[in-house]
Amino acid sequence: MDKQISPKEKEWNDIKTNDAWAVFKIMSEFVEGFEKLSKIGPCISIFGSARTVPDHPYYKMADELAYKICKNGYGIISGGGPGIMEAANKGANRAGGKSVGLNIDLPFEQNNNPYIDSDKSLQFNYFFVRKLMFVKYAQGFVVLPGGFGTLDELFEALTLIQTHKIERFPIVLIGKSYWEGLLQWIEKTLLEANNNIEKEDLKLYLLTDSVDEAVEFIEKFYVNYKLRPNF
Repeated sequence: MDKQISPKEKEWNDIKTNDAWAVFKIMSEFVEGFEKLSKIGPCISIFGSARTVPDHPYYKMADELAYKICKNGYGIISGGGPGIMEAANKGANRAGGKSVGLNIDLPFEQNNNPYIDSDKSLQFNYFFVRKLMFVKYAQGFVVLPGGFGTLDELFEALTLIQTHKIERFPIVLIGKSYWEGLLQWIEKTLLEANNNIEKEDLKLYLLTDSVDEAVEFIEKFYVNYKLRPNF
């Protein structure tokens, strides 16, 4: 006599089956990302809010920053959407540099901006695959003011570098008034009050309001380090 299974067991078995098939969707995103991005050459990933409007000072800084980075021989990788991401791709486009967009399906805020190179636009369903692409093929991160997604990408990179899971690369935070409160909390609470990080970890990033200082910081870093994928 066949064993009867409960509705909940059947529901769980269906979930397990769907999970197994999802592996192929995930793998296809990895393969497409690796194939396209490995051919692009050294790039800098620029992050920031999708909600930043074109007349905002941070939008203009991202545009200028991307322009100058490209003039120094790098391409630009952004999240492919509006706001700071659009500004980064716009600056790369103006400079004649490589302009990459790693877009993702979201219920709001996300659509491809018009400044991505037509052959360098990738679409993702999974955040973790997209974040891996940002890290693997970036020679540096520049992080402008943003929300939870921006913070997620920043702390992902800091964690991987701190734990030696990837090669170190330069991380620049643009906007002193925006980031100082967070960085003070990191220093006073994480380091001094609880010893949850090391003092050397505070040297993993540069805080600045200067586009030129950000570009110079990246350039100086690669006087001593090779340009290569981070893992």
